[in-house]
Amino acid sequence: MAAVVTCGSGAGSTGSAVATASKSNVTSFQRRGPRASGTNDSGPRLVSIAGTRPSVRNGQLLVSTGLPALDQLLGGGLAIGTVLLIEEDKYNIYSPLLFKCFLAEGIVNGHTLLVASAKEDPANILQELPAPLLDDNSKKEFDEDVYNHKTPESNIKMKIAWRYQLLPKMEIGPVSSRFGHYYDASKRIPQELIEASNWHGFFLPEKISSTLKVEPCSLTPGYIKLLQFIQNIIYEEGFDGSNPQKKQRNVLRIGIQNLGSPLWGDDICCAENGSNSHSLTKFLYVLRGLLRTSLSACIITMPTHLIQNKAIIARVTNLSDIVIGLESFIGSERETNPLYKDYHGLIHIRQIPRLNNLICDESDVKDLAFKLKRKLFTIEVDFIS
Repeated sequence: MAAVVTCGSGAGSTGSAVATASKSNVTSFQRRGPRASGTNDSGPRLVSIAGTRPSVRNGQLLVSTGLPALDQLLGGGLAIGTVLLIEEDKYNIYSPLLFKCFLAEGIVNGHTLLVASAKEDPANILQELPAPLLDDNSKKEFDEDVYNHKTPESNIKMKIAWRYQLLPKMEIGPVSSRFGHYYDASKRIPQELIEASNWHGFFLPEKISSTLKVEPCSLTPGYIKLLQFIQNIIYEEGFDGSNPQKKQRNVLRIGIQNLGSPLWGDDICCAENGSNSHSLTKFLYVLRGLLRTSLSACIITMPTHLIQNKAIIARVTNLSDIVIGLESFIGSERETNPLYKDYHGLIHIRQIPRLNNLICDESDVKDLAFKLKRKLFTIEVDFIS
């Protein structure tokens, strides 16, 4: 589709590689599949979806998060049928950018979007999505940040250790074989791409009535309406596996903003033992069940730093597949620490999935630093924490 062509050779090379793998059945998953050459939900059919690729570890279908460096940390991308939870930074400055990159990646690849928010109109969120960068431009931006930045003499060894010692575990710059695209935070995605996309918006103030009565110990009205909305989209547009899509196969990207905040009618941020203390966990349990049986992937931002009851945070983590936390340096001692002067915060890898297993995988790298320089949001291995 035209949206893929606009983003330069990166998308084309990825698509060609996937197409070649699909034709030659080079992955072990495709060779052993009992219906690899059939017509019903076989491996090659899934691989052929634009903007996806199979995991080299288990054949699970992956989509990009919109940040290639984050894709590498997660084992290649975000697996279909899983939930990525982002713990918002204190002032909610950087988490919206990750949220928007995920949605922008969906538009670039022609995926269907479902955007839910209790704070902003989804139509306005789409208007603020970052613009994709061409390969040459993204490499130029990255090189200027890395090589043209002057480093004090006393920190040279530490910088070299940070940038190169753990490089095999994580690539921090543009590479030709990457998955996903880079985005220019200073520009907005072209209007024609938004108009050509298929998206659904859920704006809580428009979906619920103030006079709606809810029985005690049940989900909050906002969560009930959102689950019904998501379920209808999954079933009506054929993202459910038991109801195959009539048109060309596609992926549903679900983005939920500020879940658990008082704007959703939840009181977990206001009291340690509120009347709705189980609403959020019930919502996540049902949501994950919907995702597991559909061609969809979900990203959620949540103000966990405001949640009073830490037991709720633990349950939320267990009900999410991937959990990463954003810690901004704004207002902290690290903001004035010379060792961190080139960076804007830390990314904490709380949990990554081990699919088809009973326990979650443990990441080799727990804490990383991020910075937003000029146009690119970059992630680098942190050597201090």
